[in-house]
Amino acid sequence: MPPCDFVPEKYESYPYERVQKIREQNIAPSLRTYYRKPLLLHQGHMQWLFDHEGRRYLDLFAGIVTVSVGHCHPKVTMATQKQLARLWHTTNIYMYPAIHEYAEKLTSLFPDPLKVVYLTNSGSEANDLAMFMARLHTRNFDIISLRGGYHGGSPYTLGLTSLTPYKHGVANGFGCTTTMLPDVFRGPWGGSHCRDSPVQTVRKCSCTEGACLAKDQYIEQFKDTLNTSVPKTVAGFIAEPIQGVNGAVQYPRNFLKEAYQLIRERGGLCISDEVQTGFGRTGSHFWGFQTHGVIPDIVTLAKGIGNGFPMAAVVTTKEIASSLAQNLHFNTFGGNPLACVVGAAVLDAIEEDSLQKNSEIVGTYMLLELAKLRDEFEIVGDVRGKGLMIGVEMVTDKDSRCPLPAEEINQIWEDCKDMGVLIGRGGLYSQTFRIKPPMCITKRDVNFAVEVFRTALQKHMDRAAAK
Repeated sequence: MPPCDFVPEKYESYPYERVQKIREQNIAPSLRTYYRKPLLLHQGHMQWLFDHEGRRYLDLFAGIVTVSVGHCHPKVTMATQKQLARLWHTTNIYMYPAIHEYAEKLTSLFPDPLKVVYLTNSGSEANDLAMFMARLHTRNFDIISLRGGYHGGSPYTLGLTSLTPYKHGVANGFGCTTTMLPDVFRGPWGGSHCRDSPVQTVRKCSCTEGACLAKDQYIEQFKDTLNTSVPKTVAGFIAEPIQGVNGAVQYPRNFLKEAYQLIRERGGLCISDEVQTGFGRTGSHFWGFQTHGVIPDIVTLAKGIGNGFPMAAVVTTKEIASSLAQNLHFNTFGGNPLACVVGAAVLDAIEEDSLQKNSEIVGTYMLLELAKLRDEFEIVGDVRGKGLMIGVEMVTDKDSRCPLPAEEINQIWEDCKDMGVLIGRGGLYSQTFRIKPPMCITKRDVNFAVEVFRTALQKHMDRAAAK
């Protein structure tokens, strides 16, 4: 494990057994924990987490892609402490410096005409508001999303979310239609040159230079949805630039560009869900939509925006934002002084620590190192992603692309944890390891993580051979 000169404080809270009991009796059971023996985490420092016994872990999941600049980043911590002593809350019915300073700083990072921001508290709330804005502005109702997409767990956004584990047996999704996911690894079409990533699929490709048959086929499916499942006019289309919860799924190049054009021809708005892809995580660009060469009409932000502080935002044009001003729409906590100071400090840390560039360099290095494991192990079906948004999809074999059984994936996952590396999970069958660490990780950390993963994979192969 790479060295770390940070020494955590001694854990002095409840014993592990009491924490477990409280969890069982007083915390909603829908809030599930990771691992057979859940971790009791005590302290964090940049890319590291420490449990109640002082054991150190390399965090490759970042609080579900939320800790963008590092756990307890000194600059963000200092700015937060200073604002805590000055003013926590007053609501945005008054003017205070923080909201205006942050609004100017945040919107300066967007291309014209995306220059108006509405601050909220969570990604679900931001996507909820984006849907509302699209419907108000267009005076249309239907919104299209991609299968496999996750856009929130509120009753409104559940209609856009298209992953069975998040769906409950109550009415949701009125006016929401899903369309085929253009997944070039697991979908019916895909090849070896489709996606914007240093690592491509192992599927064969017969495309000529400058053409993509997979993209063309998925666009035809998109047109089929428009022609059969929605009215002639729609309110909008929402997509993540790279799907997050579904396991860093990437689309063929130019798919979003053509899909946006088709939606706008139907009178709809295009919404980019940047909750996981924003703030430099893709490396080459600050926003995920920029990697597709498009400018959306509405952008939603959360997670990394506050490095773990609960805040989110909707960025749009002045014209679209004005549609919401026809009546009162108010958010008590959105854009409060503390949140705005945190958000501004995060933006400063990204710039001063060159974290977008680090995402590009270290992320590319990690993707290429993981690709070596794909070539080495039959059960590693796909390695994909861009910057520090990476997915490793596990299969029984590369030809069938059938998901590796859950019990086998669980053991690999547990072994990685036991060796000091925390990794996320995703995909329709929870078959994809999600690697989305704080953007401050180093190549040395990557070498350690890849070696741990290789060891866990080899242990799995040894177990299988012993049966």
